[in-house]
Amino acid sequence: MGAWGILEVGAPVVVMVSLPVALLTVSDRRCLGEDTSGALLAQRIHQAGHQLVDRRLVPDDRYHIRAVVSGWIADPGVAVVLTTGGTGLTGRDGTPEAVAPLLDKAITGFGELFRVVSFGSIGTSSLQSRCLAGVANGTILFVLPGSLDAVTTAWDHLIRAQLDEATRPCNLVQLLPRLRETTEQPLNQPPM
Repeated sequence: MGAWGILEVGAPVVVMVSLPVALLTVSDRRCLGEDTSGALLAQRIHQAGHQLVDRRLVPDDRYHIRAVVSGWIADPGVAVVLTTGGTGLTGRDGTPEAVAPLLDKAITGFGELFRVVSFGSIGTSSLQSRCLAGVANGTILFVLPGSLDAVTTAWDHLIRAQLDEATRPCNLVQLLPRLRETTEQPLNQPPM
């Protein structure tokens, strides 16, 4: 862009892609009205120009978690799923165990980068984070801890940029049309 936001000749045009996002809070102790981490994520989703198409809260129970997330994975109206909570080490924390079997592919770099970024604010406690990300049925999933600091870190430092078509050299939005490809499918044919 040139001065005053005027597009220069030959400059690449990037159109903002607004994604349908579903948000799940996992907690035995909160209701939606007390869910500060979910509220912050909902605000950030809207600020980034995406649509929050569903928001729910379920108890720390892997089968409740899996049921809701599976429904969103099967829904063509959901492109991204964010979960917050249930990633700790206690006996009730089971969000990673609920979501991991649903993934077609893990995005292992997400958890690694999250722990690196978190180390700056919480030090070695970052090793207790069991956050993860992956892809299932063409849907992108992020499993986040439940603390306000953790969801702020994840969104502001990692997720926001990857859900922005303008992020270069690459972003997850660019991959969305190709996430349902299979190895048996020729490249010149659209997915069925």
